[in-house]
Amino acid sequence: MNFGADIPFVTLLGFSLELFEGGESAIGYTPRPDHLNSFAVTHGGACMTLLDVAMATAARSVQKDMGVVTIEMKTSFMRPAPGDGSRLTAKGSLKHRSATLAFTEATIYDARGQACAHSTGTFKYVRRQAASDAGSAEAANLAARPISTD
Repeated sequence: MNFGADIPFVTLLGFSLELFEGGESAIGYTPRPDHLNSFAVTHGGACMTLLDVAMATAARSVQKDMGVVTIEMKTSFMRPAPGDGSRLTAKGSLKHRSATLAFTEATIYDARGQACAHSTGTFKYVRRQAASDAGSAEAANLAARPISTD
């Protein structure tokens, strides 16, 4: 499955989109040795990125022509996410949306189905920039403008 946008950091980490519909998302991730912390478990920053992407993807799944940007995010770490080469899965869910905002949550599960980390987040819907304008600062500014509720 395709994320619907080129996200170089997501590509670098090796995330795999498994579910992207109806306000739900699932993203698979197998942490590599260079994604671990000094305790040989998945780095918290990698976990937070996985949670952020799972929530954003859940928000976008109901309106795939729009992008989203993170407004705020809260994360709780419940147990270490293994760094032993086993797969992690983040499941995201859109809890509520308005014309411009999405309220979401996501949880990372280890291969045994145990919850490792949980986040809630708020995202703002933004228009996607046209492919022909991909490099222009003007297009980036237009994409960040609020959506009219008229």
